[in-house]
Formats: sequence, C-alpha cells, structure tokens
Amino acid sequence: MADFFDQLGDILFLDIETASLTERFDELNERLKEEWIKKEQHLQKDPEGLIEPGSLYFDRAGIHAEFGQVICVGVGYFQWKKKDKKLIFRSKVFQEENERELLVSFSELLQKKKWVLCAHNGKEFDFPYLCRRMLIQGVPLPEPLQIAGKKPWEVRHLDTMELWKFGDYKYYTRLELLASVFGIPTSKDDLDGSQVNATFHLEKDTQRIKKYCLKDVEVTARVYLAMNPTLDEMEIEVVHLEELKKSHK
Repeated sequence: MADFFDQLGDILFLDIETASLTERFDELNERLKEEWIKKEQHLQKDPEGLIEPGSLYFDRAGIHAEFGQVICVGVGYFQWKKKDKKLIFRSKVFQEENERELLVSFSELLQKKKWVLCAHNGKEFDFPYLCRRMLIQGVPLPEPLQIAGKKPWEVRHLDTMELWKFGDYKYYTRLELLASVFGIPTSKDDLDGSQVNATFHLEKDTQRIKKYCLKDVEVTARVYLAMNPTLDEMEIEVVHLEELKKSHK
C-alpha cells in the first residue's frame, strides 16, 4: 500500500478544454478555409449530401488541433497525509487570453517534477492535442510529452479509459459513465463538452469553463482511485490552489 501512495503522488491528472480557432468560419485565413472544407467532406455523415462550406466548423473544429485551440488546462495531484489517513487532492486550472502563454505556463509545471500524466482518453485526445498545439505555437515539448524514440514502457502516460478497457481495444467508455457506475458525482451538472465552444465564443464565460474543467480533473482522479477498491473508504479533501492563494491574501 505504501508503494501505491508513493506512486500516486507522482501522477498529474489533467483535462483540457478546446474551442475552434475563430468564432466564425469566414474569419479563418484562406489556406485554412480550403483545408477545413476538405476535412468537412470527410466529417459529414452522408458523403453524397450537399452541405454549405464551413457549416460544420463551429461545432466540430475545436476537436481538431489544426483548427482548434486549447482554452484551459486543468490539473490535479494527490498528497497522502499518513497521520490523518487522508488524501489531499490539490488542483488548479491554467487559462490565459493568449493560448501560447497558457501552454508555456503548463509546460513549466511539467518540467518541475518527473510527472506521470493521466487523463481520460488522454492518449487519443488530450496528450496529442497538447503536443500539436505546442508545436504550432512554437513551444518546445516538455519531457513528459516527448514520446519520439521512447520505448512503450518509458512513456509515462496513463489513461483511465484504456485501463477500463482491460485489453478490449474497441471498447469506448465515457468518463461520465464510469463516474455513474462508481457513484462519483457528475461533472456535467452545469456544462458538458458540446457546450464549451458556444460558452467560450458566444457567452465569453471562461469562468464557467474553468469550473467544468476542474470538475473533470477531479472525476478522472476519483475514477482512477475507484479502480483500486481497497481505497473505497479513503477520505479525500479537495483543495483548489487558486482559492488557496486568495485565502492567504
């Protein structure tokens, strides 16, 4: 059990929220417009159907790193208080008006410790998306996101969806479903992923997105713990680092 807590403290749980590069398709530069139209032809469900060029942009561009942007990154990690037999989960969210500044700040955190990164569907979305946007923004990849030339066991990435697959590679499970089966409070009580782009571009409500992102990070961390049943009765105290800083001002 001691080994488990030692390893747990090295895991950085994370979640990213993304949005389309621009609010409207016609705000893209001409080269990106042409490329999106080509991608759009593959995205439409009916290959014979005729759609207005750019009509899928607002709803679909945010999930593609070439046409989207990272608008916030939520992170969290556990600290074990052996005397009190309590886990402290400390979390914060990175959010800046400028995407490059956000990615630089997040990269600096990754370089402070030999983190193991964990996200739900992180290996297929969060990790590659972050890498692509960092390179587009001219930000050097921090060591935990560098996988080129590494052997599989040298890549310090965990994925709660992959852990739940148990080798069944065609099996996809939403984070919300895992939260439901484990009795973990939902992160979708105020917002869900399909609403993020509108909340960002139309409502300009970044605070709402940040809260949603932090909830997803906490749910991911709790799902990870739930996969170790011996920790079911463990008391967990959640501390948001930004709130902690405010309380000391």
